[in-house]
Amino acid sequence: MNVPSSTVLLAETRGAVRIVTMNRPEKLNALNTELTQAIHDALLAADADPAIRAIVLAGNGRAFCAGADLSEFETLTPGNQDLVEKRADLTCRTQAMMQSLSKPIVSAVQGAAVGGGAGLAIGCDMMVAATNLKFGYPELKHSIVPALVMTGLQRSLGRKAAFEMISLGRLIGADEAMSLGLCNRVVPPDGILAAAVEIAEAWATANPLAMAAAKTLYYQVEDLPYPQAMAAGRELNAKMRSFRTEAK
Repeated sequence: MNVPSSTVLLAETRGAVRIVTMNRPEKLNALNTELTQAIHDALLAADADPAIRAIVLAGNGRAFCAGADLSEFETLTPGNQDLVEKRADLTCRTQAMMQSLSKPIVSAVQGAAVGGGAGLAIGCDMMVAATNLKFGYPELKHSIVPALVMTGLQRSLGRKAAFEMISLGRLIGADEAMSLGLCNRVVPPDGILAAAVEIAEAWATANPLAMAAAKTLYYQVEDLPYPQAMAAGRELNAKMRSFRTEAK
């Protein structure tokens, strides 16, 4: 079953898995406003669909996502402050939304995943990287700051490693990304989508109430002191007894 797709974004349903694919291959899936909005809306739609239990985020063509579309910067100037703030808000919401989705999401990342594209890749719950991965944050080389992807990177890496990546703008490959814990699998480029779908299909076999609760608690305890984190776990432990009957 296919779901409605836009020019810049494709959406396909395979069983209980929704595959959302960025579709600006001629621009290496660079994030303009249209594509960013489409990603935001497609992920929310997948999360709201009771038939969907897991999500894959992919990029069409030879790159996952080359980051922000710099051609839009001509209009995103101090003279258009309202437009600047609207775009920043949209980008912020899209980059931050992965962890708030009730459905687990895995990124299938080949070729370039830089800047905002890197943020989307590691913002997912899991990441499958192709052997041709080129991952990093080169914003400072363009006299801009990776402001809206910095938080996600720092939470995925140690502080020193994250600052090195941001301040030097060095691109890393799949093996280094794996060694740093940024990705879960490394596969050849022609197997990237299949590997991500395999993970999503495994997620889809789980009780959806239990999966959603586990994901929520996982990110909740990250920011809590140990006693409060254990208390949150204890509270969920008492509630989860009903999941088997409620999911029927």
